[in-house]
Amino acid sequence: MIPRYTRPEMASIWEPQTRFKIWFEIEAHAADALAELGVIPKEAAKTIWAKAKHATFDVARIDEIERETKHDVIAFLTHLAEIVGPEARFVHQGMTSSDVLDTCLNVQLTRAADLLISDLDKVLAALKKRAFEHKMTPTIGRSHGIHAEPVTFGLKLAYAYAEFSRARERLVAARKEVATCAISGAVGTFAQIDPRVEEHVAKAMGLEPEPISTQVIPRDRHAMYFATLGVIASSVERLAIEIRHLQRTEVLEAEEFFSEGQKGSSAMPHKRNPVLSENLTGLSRMVRAYAMPAMENVALWHERDISHSSAERMIGPDATVTLDFALMRLAGLIEKLLIYPANMQKNLDRLGGLVHSQRLLIALTQKGASREDAYKYVQRNAMPVWRGEGDFQTLLKKDDDVKKHLSDAEIEEQFDLGYHFKHVDTIFRRVFGES
Repeated sequence: MIPRYTRPEMASIWEPQTRFKIWFEIEAHAADALAELGVIPKEAAKTIWAKAKHATFDVARIDEIERETKHDVIAFLTHLAEIVGPEARFVHQGMTSSDVLDTCLNVQLTRAADLLISDLDKVLAALKKRAFEHKMTPTIGRSHGIHAEPVTFGLKLAYAYAEFSRARERLVAARKEVATCAISGAVGTFAQIDPRVEEHVAKAMGLEPEPISTQVIPRDRHAMYFATLGVIASSVERLAIEIRHLQRTEVLEAEEFFSEGQKGSSAMPHKRNPVLSENLTGLSRMVRAYAMPAMENVALWHERDISHSSAERMIGPDATVTLDFALMRLAGLIEKLLIYPANMQKNLDRLGGLVHSQRLLIALTQKGASREDAYKYVQRNAMPVWRGEGDFQTLLKKDDDVKKHLSDAEIEEQFDLGYHFKHVDTIFRRVFGES
């Protein structure tokens, strides 16, 4: 991922030096287990750790060797032998390259998931804080982009909180899905290495042994992981689009924070554009796109082919780095979001009470009108108001069919805004808990 959308902590997980350190740890822990089983000398295992534990691996040297060998793991092992010396002959015994590569990838993905879970916690904290601030701030709910019925702005944020809570649960599950280790040899049969080595390495690396592997850890695990990132990105985009719509000049119920010295347009000095939300929309598209190759990587030939490798070298860092950046940007956006209750009220009043049409429909049916007739009475009085030709409440009071069922006072009662918010506390308890 380009530096513009990269945060250092996530990027460090994918740096070559980090990858080589993980490769070394896998090899060294395997050597420990082999030594305990009496396969290699215990002194050899100790020497491997002593000589290379604190080494800085020479990335340029490994690249140089790989240019000749055309094999990255062999290049690393050759460089490791230059550091360790003769005891390096006991490294990688009974193992295949994928034992190292797949176990390392899963270590990286679990570390990335830990950062993303932390990011989600920040998004959730921001949403919760702002939701309670505007728990009872009236605003208009929209369906198909058209005024529907009143909601509160706190409910809008609570919707997002619930969605990102589900996202967190999915990511925890996805992390568990990829937290496996395979040290099972060339085709997964443990022919040249004891399964207890895998168990030892898995525990040392914070993973679980893969129940059954071929030459590789099955890629359905990774497909779920990247699909989960894609769903989270969709939730990011959903909230970003909501903010973009609410910042429209004609709406202006909420707005991204505009810092001192910020510029909105090279041509129009007055512009305050929702650039952060628009940026999040674009980044979300990329994260979703990375899920597709992860799914296509599931169908490998027989016990393994290498078609997944090139894709994973890109989607692993790019998807996690991009989503990390997007989530932190979203958290900051929500924390600083400018909210305009006066504009919300103005928009609520814009249709002259039409947003209460369903309540009038129900009131008429409860007083004896058929649903078909009640709908007709309400709609024929609503349409002139929609065209700007009168006041809804006044027209209803003049309608003889309506007056057969509802008094003026009963009509007025249906226009109580607070009626729509009587269960907000219940919804908040469901979303946020009793506290």
